[in-house]
Amino acid sequence: MPPRRQLLLLVALAILLRLPFLNLAVQGDDLYYLFGAEHAQIDPLHPTHARYAFLGQQVDMRGHPHPPLDSWILAGLLAMFDGVREIPFHLAYLVLSVIAVIAMWSLARRFARQPALAALLFLFVPAFVVNGTSFESDLPLLAFWMAAFAFFVSAVDRHGRKSLFAAALCLALAALSAYQAVVAVPILGFYLWQRDRKWIAGWAVVAAPLVVIFGWQLAERLSSGALPATILAGYFQTYNLQSLANKLRNAVALTGHMAWLVFPVLALAAFQIPRWGYGLAAAIAALAAVADPSPLCWASIGAGVVLLVWVVNEMRHGAAGFLHVWILVYFAAALVVFFAGSARYLLPLAAPVAILAANRLYEVRISKWILTACIALQAALGVSLAAVNAYQWNSYRDFVRSVEPQIRNRRVWINSEFGLRFYAEQAGGLPLLLGQAVAPGEMVLSSDLAFPVPFATGGGRLAPVQSAEIRSWLPVRLIGLGSRSAFSAAVFGLRPFDLVNAPIDRIRLSAVVERKPTLSDLPMNSPQAENQIVSGVFQLEDGTWRWMAGRAVLLLKVPAVPSRLAVRFYLPPQSPARRVTVSVNGGYVARAAYDREGLYTLETAEPLTLNEEPATVEIRVDRTFSPPGDRRQLGLILRQVGFITSGEPR
Repeated sequence: MPPRRQLLLLVALAILLRLPFLNLAVQGDDLYYLFGAEHAQIDPLHPTHARYAFLGQQVDMRGHPHPPLDSWILAGLLAMFDGVREIPFHLAYLVLSVIAVIAMWSLARRFARQPALAALLFLFVPAFVVNGTSFESDLPLLAFWMAAFAFFVSAVDRHGRKSLFAAALCLALAALSAYQAVVAVPILGFYLWQRDRKWIAGWAVVAAPLVVIFGWQLAERLSSGALPATILAGYFQTYNLQSLANKLRNAVALTGHMAWLVFPVLALAAFQIPRWGYGLAAAIAALAAVADPSPLCWASIGAGVVLLVWVVNEMRHGAAGFLHVWILVYFAAALVVFFAGSARYLLPLAAPVAILAANRLYEVRISKWILTACIALQAALGVSLAAVNAYQWNSYRDFVRSVEPQIRNRRVWINSEFGLRFYAEQAGGLPLLLGQAVAPGEMVLSSDLAFPVPFATGGGRLAPVQSAEIRSWLPVRLIGLGSRSAFSAAVFGLRPFDLVNAPIDRIRLSAVVERKPTLSDLPMNSPQAENQIVSGVFQLEDGTWRWMAGRAVLLLKVPAVPSRLAVRFYLPPQSPARRVTVSVNGGYVARAAYDREGLYTLETAEPLTLNEEPATVEIRVDRTFSPPGDRRQLGLILRQVGFITSGEPR
């Protein structure tokens, strides 16, 4: 078949893969890029100057781990269609998938003995099938990364200036899509060094990602007074993202994802290694089995090690080719840079792995029947994962539409991230902040999966209004309540995907119903505590105590006779709080200063006579802190708050 016809068939197949998902709902981290796009409607040059709630806290998008290109693309679509329109948006992003496939074909024609096979292997990488349907920055990065590599290789091979200019443009766009575009510098630099090391213009283009990212950082510094990289580093510290535990999970998960860039049976047939390599892979797989005995975990990690050992072994024997360097340099950078271990992080590696696998399969003369069956299984896996993914996000959209009249008529707080939050905000809901109080008469829309944050019911109780369980009949899972899949993030598990039949998520809309306080003396482990805490007090710990923020509000039943108010608390060593103030119904009743850690009781000097029911008790501290990896602002540890009769021990 002529090459042009093969390319047309590949493009047609790429489009067919996307067509069933054109009406796919907003998913995953799409909403954060959409926040930037919305801000770009009023500040087109600075979409990342948006501020929004993330995991219960207000954050600055200048600290987002991606530059602004994706938000600019979405901003243009928002302006064009006057809001989010799923079908035209996905049609626009389909163009990026086509660019990636055409670039892959160009690279396969240059490096693969079987270009069509290499392109098919690339097309059916599960992460490409799934994440090619989102509005996140991974698809723009992949499209411009692949185009840049294809143009640069052509430019170096033919000394073509037009191709070199196109490569520079695509590298700039890739750099504006994701910081990891800088990894292209050593990879393309290696190719240029091998082929035409004296070409000055080529070296200038190789440096393009560094120049673009540095230029954008400088422009932001001059226009806003802060470097985005500095704000990002601050969030890394605040959320403890670069902790050793996160880095280890990231490394293990990415190794497992390597096994599924090509169907493992084909990978093991293609990438044959010395005995010591299999021994190393078996040892690492055995260690992984300690953490997770599922074969999906340890077998995938072992297969990923086999692939990496094969690349290293080839280079040890003098086969230091462009594709080998591409794999090793990018994978090493992924171990250092990333922390979540998501499958989509390895999309820029799909091309070299597919090409090398196609070349090796040509050499080992694998049976066409086995080859066809494995490609079909890989395609079926990718489509199944994409179908379950679509079902999950569409279910959020459908649920919000079913409760939209209630959201529009009452104040509704959204205790969720992902697409559920996006559609609920579109209907008029508000994001719930960490430790916030929800007053009686208000409602809460929550998800068990999508990172709910603790909140208080303002002296009321939650009454269910409407709920739904998201459960797919297909047993494959990218993410879910009963899943241990690292497809989206290694925090959920270490398997590249999972095979379970558990619910994906449970979502509910609840109303806060007023409930009068029943206790005048409230231990923090009392069953009634949740109903009498209004705000600023967090969940019960060790069955006895609760952290409070800088300000805590609780409701107490007014005692029958005048009584003293007592607050029993502990000042831990790490807390900087030294002054504690207590007020009742808006009036100060007690205050004290403390010079060291310890267990204390702050009491009113005289019994209080209260005529207003209930009594609103407010406790304040002068300073708070945030422990590493904890987003909360903490003051002291509460043990008990209540009225006591004269002479009663505390």
